[in-house]
Amino acid sequence: MTVRTATPNDVMAISRVATAAWETDYPDILSRETAEDGVHDWYAPEQLESELVESQTLLLVAERDESVVGFAHATWHETDSVGYILRLYVHPDHRREGIGQTLLERTCDELFEHDIDRINAMVLSANNPGAEFYEGFGFEFVDESETDIGGERYPESRYVLEAESRV
Repeated sequence: MTVRTATPNDVMAISRVATAAWETDYPDILSRETAEDGVHDWYAPEQLESELVESQTLLLVAERDESVVGFAHATWHETDSVGYILRLYVHPDHRREGIGQTLLERTCDELFEHDIDRINAMVLSANNPGAEFYEGFGFEFVDESETDIGGERYPESRYVLEAESRV
């Protein structure tokens, strides 16, 4: 497996991974239409391409056998030394292979290299496997807010990893 910075050529593959992950992870949380709207809003090719050129954005992909099987999308703010993992998904056919762990480690390493003191990870509150994933890495639940997906509001949990708590 290889983890590298995403390029414009990866945009469609990232969208496919997101679609497959949302269909698997959220069938009891989001209606099919809401999931489709959310994937389109967050992972549309033009949206992803604009993210690739942002100076404080990190978009990594994990490849296996020359196919994108996962991705992580993060941002940071140097003024307040805070990073945000907005999304991290692995295609359902490639889970439990260490891909998510590798993506998370690499994302955190790169964020901390930018003198980030704290990393926030956002996950839908009803996504128990996502919460367990971040907690297993040392993130701690901090609070809950709401996010908009397809014009509807959903509870979203925020988990935090402090730089000094990192081993």
